Amino acid sequence: MNDLNPPQDGPAEPALPPETPMDAGSQALAEALRSSFTIVKVVMVLLVLVFLSSGLFTVGPEQRAILLRFGKAQGQGEKALLLPGLHWSLPYPIHEHKLVSVGGLQQVSSTVGWYAQTPEQMLAGIEPPTGGTLNPIADGYVMTADDNIIHSRATLTYRITDPIRYVFSFLNASNTVQSLLDNALVHAAASFKVDDVLTRDVAGFQDEVRRRAMQLVEAQELGITVEQCAVQSVPPRQLKDAFASVLKAEVMRSKVLNEARSNENQVTNRAGADAESIINLAQSDRARLVSDVAAQAQRFEEILPQYQRHPGLFEQQRLTETLGRVLTNVQDKIFLTESPNGQAKQLRLLLNRELPKPKAEETKP
Repeated sequence: MNDLNPPQDGPAEPALPPETPMDAGSQALAEALRSSFTIVKVVMVLLVLVFLSSGLFTVGPEQRAILLRFGKAQGQGEKALLLPGLHWSLPYPIHEHKLVSVGGLQQVSSTVGWYAQTPEQMLAGIEPPTGGTLNPIADGYVMTADDNIIHSRATLTYRITDPIRYVFSFLNASNTVQSLLDNALVHAAASFKVDDVLTRDVAGFQDEVRRRAMQLVEAQELGITVEQCAVQSVPPRQLKDAFASVLKAEVMRSKVLNEARSNENQVTNRAGADAESIINLAQSDRARLVSDVAAQAQRFEEILPQYQRHPGLFEQQRLTETLGRVLTNVQDKIFLTESPNGQAKQLRLLLNRELPKPKAEETKP
């Protein structure tokens, strides 16, 4: 007779023990653990979301961003730059980003040659109290070409043109630019005399500082373009009155020289005008004299044939014309000539004498 239950392959499963009834405390603990695990899961999910969202960052319109992975830039050249907009990266320390301003202007100041000043005094433009002597430990200064001491400071304005080179060439490119500006200021001051720096050639000194700074920046290949360089120079505060006296004397000297040059120009111009007037008058007289001589020469050439034909008659005619012209207002004219035999001969000529009035007119009342 066959069994009602079919045979089963393999070992038989062990029978589950019967569930033991749980008390109220155990059930409450189990529910609390399940609720805690649910809360932990939610918190973990939220932490992961916060961690991932912390990698969001924004690049401004005049900025570029460089993405670093474990400190190394991702991409080469322009490909390493992130354009303006919203970007995402893995949070630190996996990824890191650096923002670089490419549209705005950057500024550094050199105070290596300036006296000690607090930030509040610098903003307010207040000069600190003057001590008895210059303190080289606290007060900066520069030496001029004629071995004088002055205070000078410079402000350099530049624009970043190569962000990759600017960020990775040096540990702190801004400090490097400031060091180069310090070098340029000291170098330029050593090439100018104190009067040139303070009064005579202020613009030339400023241009020299800018030229030297640009030369150093190009040599270091910092990836920036120098836009402007402003320089301010003052004498030592302890010698301000002495420098003011020298400046006053220099101004007076310049004034006297300018007046002398003005007077010189007036005298020179007047003398030149007088000389030109005299020369013009002389040239006019010369032209008139030459013209008269030429006319007389032409007249002599015209009457020369007449003289050659009848010399005596020609002389007599010319003599009569000359005497008539010269002795116009003379009543009695006596002309003495010599006879052919050498004896003196007297000749009386009555020229232009008024006719005697009639007797009737004389006796008329």
